[in-house]
Amino acid sequence: MVRTASTMLPLGTPAPSFSLPDTDGNLVSPSDFTNSRGLLVIFLCNHCPYVKHVAPELARLTAEYAAKGIATVGISSNDVENYPDDSPEKMIEEKAAQGYDFPYLYDADQAAAKAYRAACTPDFFLFDGELKLAYRGQLDDSRPKNDIPLSGSDLRDAMDAVLSSAAVPEPQKPSIGCNIKWKPSNEPDYFNSAGIG
Repeated sequence: MVRTASTMLPLGTPAPSFSLPDTDGNLVSPSDFTNSRGLLVIFLCNHCPYVKHVAPELARLTAEYAAKGIATVGISSNDVENYPDDSPEKMIEEKAAQGYDFPYLYDADQAAAKAYRAACTPDFFLFDGELKLAYRGQLDDSRPKNDIPLSGSDLRDAMDAVLSSAAVPEPQKPSIGCNIKWKPSNEPDYFNSAGIG
């Protein structure tokens, strides 16, 4: 595991397109959510301890804001040959175990992760109703073993701002997590193998 921070894609970036299968075999794209008031794209996986730590709040928060009009998709881009716990079959189990109501998509060629410059799990990208990037950063200050309770405060504030057509508060703190498990020789130019201290 390499402790990695978000790349902080520029605000205002249009949601990069993808068409990825969910755990039911349906193809899902950002264009499916043009009638939503916002779209949250989360890069996550099954085995990462940072994702496991935030999973209960992810299930709560995404269900709560779905009722308010913000859609969510989760994307797993990890190399499943070397990390079989992140396989599509295991994704089905994980979605059920965590109670995720949002589509959980498999990015087999890792192209979606590269398009979003996703670096870690979890990595959050919140787009407004026009699918322009309004927030990229952390869920909250809670991390495994730091004893700060999960609240989702940073992401909740961002989602509330999107719903009210207000600017998302600054500063936006990068998310921290395990690095995305890139396939051999498929690492993007922004991948830092040393991670952060």
